[in-house]
Amino acid sequence: MTDLFAPLQSLKQGDWFKLICGASFQHLPAVRNLTLAYTLAGADCIDVAADPAVIAAAQAGLQVAKTLAMDAQKRGFGKRGNSPFLMVSLNDGEDPHFRKAEFNPSECPTDCPRPCERICPAQAIVFNSRKEDFSGVVSEKCYGCGRCIPICPYDMIYTSLYVSTPAAIAPLVMSTGVDAVEIHTKVGRLAEFEQLWQAISPWADQLKLLAISCPDGEGMTDYLRALYDLIAPLKGALIWQTDGRPMSGDIGDGTTIAAVKLGQKVLAAKLPGYVQLAGGTNSYTVAKLKAMGLLSDLRLPILDFGLEDTNPQSKIQNPKSKISGVAYGSYARVLLSPILEQLENKEVSNTNVKATVRLEEDDILLWQAVELAHSLVSQIKSQQEL
Repeated sequence: MTDLFAPLQSLKQGDWFKLICGASFQHLPAVRNLTLAYTLAGADCIDVAADPAVIAAAQAGLQVAKTLAMDAQKRGFGKRGNSPFLMVSLNDGEDPHFRKAEFNPSECPTDCPRPCERICPAQAIVFNSRKEDFSGVVSEKCYGCGRCIPICPYDMIYTSLYVSTPAAIAPLVMSTGVDAVEIHTKVGRLAEFEQLWQAISPWADQLKLLAISCPDGEGMTDYLRALYDLIAPLKGALIWQTDGRPMSGDIGDGTTIAAVKLGQKVLAAKLPGYVQLAGGTNSYTVAKLKAMGLLSDLRLPILDFGLEDTNPQSKIQNPKSKISGVAYGSYARVLLSPILEQLENKEVSNTNVKATVRLEEDDILLWQAVELAHSLVSQIKSQQEL
């Protein structure tokens, strides 16, 4: 694999940043605007749902980012020549990343305090929306976090799960602008993974990167080794995404503990490829990694997260004992939600114009969004020049 791609350089340097828009998140204006803001802030990869409309929205955001790249650099954001990979997420079986919440709002008691509406981080649950006179789950905004399910006092919310269809995957892999694929799997699904891999393997050589996302489970490292034996040899780069606590990064500082622990476990297995954290990542994650010597030489004050450094070699500059990057999903999206909400409100208030307000059309909100995105991207990029 050549070094011509800046994102691959970030992997090697250990300052890779990935934005996860969400495997089930299909709100096109938000995908477009998130892609634009985080690209200008210096992201290395944009991960989106394997949906042609979502891919097109992300590509549109990437194109606009190219026209604003010089302006962003003058303002101290991004770096010259930065062009993030566009990644699509696929699954080989049931997975919480690939589901939607559903309920019948007509059956909700009128005196219900609606805790589901308050707890939804994507603002996907609405009642009597003034925009479309709608109540229920806005499907394209829901990304399947499931927080609304246990909080419903009447146990009325359920989820619909879906699994990738191999026949529909190949065109997405081949489509222009898709640089990478991420496969979500679980321990014990080797046969299902193999079926999915066979569907995309004819085009695997054109991918710059393959990521495999797997939560913890008994026999996990043996399962990952079996997956590697199945896909090897691989022309592009390989990332093991350690899914600590899926879709929980915006809940609180404690969620980063599971992400770091699982990262340590996979590092200890010494698998070929790079290790990247996800699932529970937030503003505390990079500080913890640096404090434990798992990311770079730079030292921040040691934070007591209740974790021990179980890798005695972590203080040695050996890339194989380092976390190569961090992916942010719910935390990164919630960080920009005030900006995106303002854009949506503009669209609602301007009833004479049906076109969606785009982030680049509001100069003030654009650079506020990029500054917020940069506040997260710069945490891992601080040891390298942006």
